[in-house]
Amino acid sequence: MSRERLLAIAVIGLLLINVCTVGFFFFAKPPHLPGGPPPFGGMEPKNQIVESLHFDQQQIVEYEKLIAQHRQTIRELNDRIHEAKSLLYQSLSNENGTVKDSLINTLGSLQRQIETTHYNHFRDIKAICKPEQLAYFETLSEHLANFFNADKQRPGRPE
Repeated sequence: MSRERLLAIAVIGLLLINVCTVGFFFFAKPPHLPGGPPPFGGMEPKNQIVESLHFDQQQIVEYEKLIAQHRQTIRELNDRIHEAKSLLYQSLSNENGTVKDSLINTLGSLQRQIETTHYNHFRDIKAICKPEQLAYFETLSEHLANFFNADKQRPGRPE
């Protein structure tokens, strides 16, 4: 077999391998995230809540106001957490136990405020539901823990 023919076979073989690899990555399903599938088939929480609770236009406007308030509060708390973590890890250089304990307590308090904010957000959503929508809200509430799962949350985008 001549060198040119061997080279041509090698090139064709490598080309086929590359095409198969690209095809695999293009057509393969993404892996499942830890904690099970995303709630509601992966739909954005805002849209799914509107659909699952059967909100009318006025309720959607109220809900969007709640979202804006919620996002602002969470963003501020996350900023404060970031600052506290920065200070905490900067304190490694002087190893002051009092400062470390104080910052860890602050972080715990801020995390508690985030969880309270999430809870109150859904309580406010429930408050804009009409009596006939409360059964839908009860069904939704079974999945609420998945909305803020850290493994899948989009940064800066709590609903």
